[in-house]
Amino acid sequence: QVQLVESGGGLVQPGGSLRLSCVKSRSISSTYIMGWYRQAPGKQRELVADITTTGSINYSDSVKGRFTISKANVNTVLLQMNSLKPEDTAAYYCNVKVLPDMQNYWGQGTQVTVSS
Repeated sequence: QVQLVESGGGLVQPGGSLRLSCVKSRSISSTYIMGWYRQAPGKQRELVADITTTGSINYSDSVKGRFTISKANVNTVLLQMNSLKPEDTAAYYCNVKVLPDMQNYWGQGTQVTVSS
């Protein structure tokens, strides 16, 4: 079992920045993908960005050029969010997918609200 703990959400004005952090409870020996999803009220959960154990990165088109995902250490992934827009408002969830079976783990979520 892997526990994920997110932090860093909050209220920010349009154009502002926030940094989210996700810490997983233990190292994983298999190949895995660690990333961020978000879910706005009434909408489906969607991928924001993810990073593999080999360092390959994937961003959704809506955040390219504004968000940056990185690894602070083997157990911590960061999501730097710049130039935030009201449409970025959502609950942000950390996710780990362990290959090859794609076993999924989710954090409890952290709220990001972009509003003036």
